[in-house]
Amino acid sequence: MDQAENLKRGEKGAWISIFAYLFLSIIKLVIAYIGDSEALRADGLNNSTDVIASIAVLIGLRISRKPPDEDHHYGHYRAETVASLFAAFIMMFVGIQVMYNTFKNLLTDNSTQPDMLTAWTAIMAAIVMFFVYRYNLALARKIKSSSLFAAAQDNRSDALVSMGAFVGIIGAQFGVFWLDPLAGLIVGVIICKTAWDIFKDATHTLTDGFDEKQLAKIEASIAKVSEVKKVDDVKGRVHGNQAFVDITILVDPKLNVKESHAITERIEQLLAKKHNITYAHIHIEPYSNHN
Repeated sequence: MDQAENLKRGEKGAWISIFAYLFLSIIKLVIAYIGDSEALRADGLNNSTDVIASIAVLIGLRISRKPPDEDHHYGHYRAETVASLFAAFIMMFVGIQVMYNTFKNLLTDNSTQPDMLTAWTAIMAAIVMFFVYRYNLALARKIKSSSLFAAAQDNRSDALVSMGAFVGIIGAQFGVFWLDPLAGLIVGVIICKTAWDIFKDATHTLTDGFDEKQLAKIEASIAKVSEVKKVDDVKGRVHGNQAFVDITILVDPKLNVKESHAITERIEQLLAKKHNITYAHIHIEPYSNHN
């Protein structure tokens, strides 16, 4: 299955997230208003912004499917990384807003006892988001999509947030009234932490960061090719769900062009089969005893 088809499959995960967040945000905000729960209100507000973040992921996946053109010779794969970055900014903004509002409620000593309906709503939402998380995580790993993986992490944090809201509401039922707004504050912290993790991964990719351990494995694999005298250099960068590598190898200087080309083809097949890398630029230089 080609990369464009994989990205198209990733859109299904984004759509599931959008519908789940849209449904849950409406339910949570309505029930929070009726049942007077700050934690559930914060959770619902978080889900409403997650709709925007999921739409950004969907748009990024669609743009990534566009073939190379005059302005993008390497394709549009990085569009989904940009979408992840956009989603992180949205989540961070909402997380800070939630923390500010709930912190104010803690200082004003607003003692309220949320209705138990809000607790059941929170735990139901946690279960729904856990299943969405499991689905998107499996799909993201299968198609190797960075933006869908980020969306899955957001799904998981939302499941934990809803569980936290449930604990806070239950605590308020036993007279610990400050526990509900405190749960709302913790919600904000979790949102910001998830946003920071997504932001860090996205910026690492956009600045051509690459896993050093992965590079070491690639170099070790190439070094085992019998005709390769030495692996002089290996560099890598990530474009969305694609890894691009630049390799310099030293070979016997007596080899002709056809024989040297055959070595590069063998390495390309090795990288595709063992490391799932389909884009490799291999530069050949003559080997001498002075190297």
